Amino acid sequence: MKKSESKYFNTALRMDRAFLDLLEKKDLEYITVKEICEAARVNRSTFYLHYETIGDLLAESVQYMNEQFLEHMKLREEVIVSGIQEGPLDELYLVTPTFLTPYLEYIAKNKRLFRTALKNSGSFGLDKTYSRMVEHVFIPILERFRIAETDRNYILAFYIHGLMAIISEWLKNDCADSISHVSAIMEQCVMRGRKKQEENK
Repeated sequence: MKKSESKYFNTALRMDRAFLDLLEKKDLEYITVKEICEAARVNRSTFYLHYETIGDLLAESVQYMNEQFLEHMKLREEVIVSGIQEGPLDELYLVTPTFLTPYLEYIAKNKRLFRTALKNSGSFGLDKTYSRMVEHVFIPILERFRIAETDRNYILAFYIHGLMAIISEWLKNDCADSISHVSAIMEQCVMRGRKKQEENK
């Protein structure tokens, strides 16, 4: 990375962190560009060099947090991939407390950010967040079950968006229900879906 690129990245990172700190104290609609710049120690022209609106900064902050989580889960992902290749088919699903708990804990810890993203964009940037997991985890599972390629996108959409709908509802309730309770609901929904698939074979 060149020095100029490094400086640009570090400035953006400071604004991300300043924005996240402000978001912990007040709602998005009450945060101003001036406050972000003061907290990040940059001027307004620097802000607009990086973003057109605070909404752009929100989207980048969500992406930044998701990348941090994926890095945290990198070693765990390698263990998951190994299990996919070698584990028995009847145990080949990822919606279990072992895999769900770290992600739900992460969302609960950053609930204000994700609730704000949900409220303002209706999206968590799912495509970017799950692209690596889809490629290395979900697709190999579908291959082991010999699911036709023409059907895979439908099945992925059903599971991913269904689980995110549960998380969205949980966020609306300020993550009041316990992580174990929400994890159990997700597991129950997925297992019912699997049972239905098996009945239709």
